[in-house]
Amino acid sequence: MINSIGLLEVKSIPIGMLATDEMLKAADIKALISTPICPGKYMIAVYGNVGAVKSAMETGAQLADSSIVSSYIINNVHESIPAAVTGTSEVDKILSVGVIETISALTAVMAGDIAAKASNIRLMEIRIARGLGGKGFLVFTGELSAVKSAMNSCLNQLKESGEITGSCVISSPHPEFVDKLLSNC
Repeated sequence: MINSIGLLEVKSIPIGMLATDEMLKAADIKALISTPICPGKYMIAVYGNVGAVKSAMETGAQLADSSIVSSYIINNVHESIPAAVTGTSEVDKILSVGVIETISALTAVMAGDIAAKASNIRLMEIRIARGLGGKGFLVFTGELSAVKSAMNSCLNQLKESGEITGSCVISSPHPEFVDKLLSNC
């Protein structure tokens, strides 16, 4: 059971690779993401039980030290986060769509967790900084009221920090747009 995700973003690709390896050796965790991201940074996301993730993150932080851009642990993470991050979410029906753009990769994952916990929505994708200049975004769907509620929760919790750079709610999206969304997510 996944109940914690650790996120570590570093400004050195070799250090990121080394940190991933050492984190996996240090604790009983799994790597969700271990990849270079724009602009020339490295993103690591690991998951497992709370204690193991904390231990792995401490190992990664010690090794990365001055290369750390940001680091965060989400305990009691929503069960839909891993599939959204890896692009393997399955969505049958799109009624309305919420989109949130974030200034950083880590914030996109945090926003996804907030949205999924706040309302009955389905995370379609959390895109992390690949081809986005270091930004991230998430796309989610559900009944219009649920999408609006999830959006408001994210905005209320993250807007003041300046981490959200854009957002929108699309009610009753056009069928051709839905096809494009489903083929891209």
